[in-house]
Amino acid sequence: MLNDTFLTPAQIVAELDKYIIGQHEAKRHVAIALRNRWRRLHAPLDMQAEIVPNNILMIGATGVGKTEIARRLAHLADAPFVKVEASKFTEVGYVGRDVESMVRDLAEQSVSRVKARRQEAVKAQAADAVEELILDALIPAISQPAGAKTGVGFGSGGGDDMPQSDAELNERTRERFRQKIKNGELEDRKIEIQVAQAGPSVGIMGAPPGMDEGTLSGLQDMLGNMMPKKTRKRKVTVAEARKLLLDEEAAKLIDMDDVKDEAIRQCENAGIIFIDEIDKVASSGGKSGGGGPDVSRQGVQRDLLPIVEGSAVSTKYGIVNTDHILFIAAGAFHVSKPSDLIPELQGRFPIRVELQSLTKHDFFRILKDPKNALTKQYEALLKAEEVALTFDDAALERLAEIASEVNAEVENIGARRLHTVMSRLLNDILYDVPDKIGPNAHIQITAALVDERLSDMVKNRDLSQYIL
Repeated sequence: MLNDTFLTPAQIVAELDKYIIGQHEAKRHVAIALRNRWRRLHAPLDMQAEIVPNNILMIGATGVGKTEIARRLAHLADAPFVKVEASKFTEVGYVGRDVESMVRDLAEQSVSRVKARRQEAVKAQAADAVEELILDALIPAISQPAGAKTGVGFGSGGGDDMPQSDAELNERTRERFRQKIKNGELEDRKIEIQVAQAGPSVGIMGAPPGMDEGTLSGLQDMLGNMMPKKTRKRKVTVAEARKLLLDEEAAKLIDMDDVKDEAIRQCENAGIIFIDEIDKVASSGGKSGGGGPDVSRQGVQRDLLPIVEGSAVSTKYGIVNTDHILFIAAGAFHVSKPSDLIPELQGRFPIRVELQSLTKHDFFRILKDPKNALTKQYEALLKAEEVALTFDDAALERLAEIASEVNAEVENIGARRLHTVMSRLLNDILYDVPDKIGPNAHIQITAALVDERLSDMVKNRDLSQYIL
């Protein structure tokens, strides 16, 4: 959630630079939009409601970084984030996803995030409760009946070191086993525990007219909660029991009403919805003629409009107002143009940024610089097998050149082409480790090796223009 130590726009761009190569203009715009959310929450209260987010429309071919920018932005802001494809939505009244479902998905994700964070905070307390449950399964506790006689010693004296009752003997035994549990000595011991069993789902046939999906879902949850909770016995090891019971006990220690309230606040003030393929619902070729698919596309746009403008959406966790949710739309716009969107929707995305196609130099940097570069991912995979993998700069330049050429001559899928090229290059090596290439081996990827391994790809690419 946005706090007093929130990053400045320059710091946001610097963080994005660690993972995404190029696209500096797009990074600047999203950084400003993110910082503006912090600024709004620190503005006078009477102005907070008036300040609306500057939604962003990203224009660029596939694989240039549109989705990654939005996803990393949400990660930096520690904000709820959902990605949806506009082409999956249909007009209200037709078969398909309702546009409001993206807000419900955001609320669902927000609740899950807050709940997980709250459970993490009480995990130590929950672990103590789980320890007691495991102890009860190993050594059931007994209590001393009221008025019962004490003393099980021999003779009339009885020593202080002798148990005074069954209850005290039981408690001493439990204490010894409690220490064994703490020391991990009983992890493989089998015990029988009671675990919660998922109740039957409650379906409602024929919802009344006018009842939206959120109200229907909430009603189903309410009816489901009214059903008696069922448990079942399972025989598992102590280690497995700890895993099964920890989440249950942690859930008992948190207030779900408070979780829902905080989740709704985060959803409304920090949520980010990324609408991909927005160009697929734009009318292809300007104004719609009056029939055909363009009418349906415009219908989807008109259903999207109130959500982006700001409206109240009913979810099973409560009403979510979308006025201050940040919407980032993206599309390639190869066939249609941004101006083919209905004017009202265009107006709700005032910031437009065109992402640049990736060059050979960009591919080289993508392979070498980011913290999550493909080369570093493969190095980490083979390090797990104790095999060292390194790449020469000349090899990376050759890989970048091949990926760029294939994109230019076959189909431009941007940086995703690097996954294909790297997979083709390293598949044989990944197969041979560890059977043929054992631990402590060192594999050096050179330009010559790249040409040797990828020669088939290059030849097939050259032949395809004649075959076609």
